[in-house]
Amino acid sequence: QVQLVESGGGLVQPGGSLTLSCAASGFSFSSYAMRWYRQAPGKEREFVARIAMTGSITTYAGSVKGRFTISRDNAKNSAYLQMNSLKPEDTAVYYCNAVLPGTNTQYWGQGTQVTVSS
Repeated sequence: QVQLVESGGGLVQPGGSLTLSCAASGFSFSSYAMRWYRQAPGKEREFVARIAMTGSITTYAGSVKGRFTISRDNAKNSAYLQMNSLKPEDTAVYYCNAVLPGTNTQYWGQGTQVTVSS
């Protein structure tokens, strides 16, 4: 069955770093673009970052540009979000998303909590 299994969330101090992982199975991972979204309490889900099938093209939300890095390893069927210089406003549930270009086919992970607090 199709699965996106996330890991790496937790509590981190302001200014710290954290890496989220998304392990995919049950579909042709290398054919999909990968994205990260986040949702804070009382707010709508917002786009964070995306990476193309080959990993050659990346896009970031302005709020995380220069601090976060999205990557993928097609040999491991995994996507990652490296988060540096974390701020309290980065606190949210982070979701992994896979989308097949040119189609309406998408898959979502279960979400993982990231809390930035001292």
